[in-house]
Amino acid sequence: MTMPDRLDLTWIALIGLALATILLPPLMPRPLLGNAVLLSLAVIKGRRIALDFMDLRAVPALWRGLVSAWIVILLLFAWLASAVAALI
Repeated sequence: MTMPDRLDLTWIALIGLALATILLPPLMPRPLLGNAVLLSLAVIKGRRIALDFMDLRAVPALWRGLVSAWIVILLLFAWLASAVAALI
């Protein structure tokens, strides 16, 4: 039996993360915490997609860092927007 390759493992992880994204919101006691958890899952999914499906594992560390930072900054803005909306 052969081991699944990286893309297969990433695909399985993305399915698991998508299911967690669907199942977790009803379990969260506070909307702001729920948003933070969902956005954290989105960061993980975005990084897996960038590294494995966009094949950024093979590029210099600077590019991987820039793409990862872009994903995190984008999600921080989304979380900030949800926090401001919760305060209004």
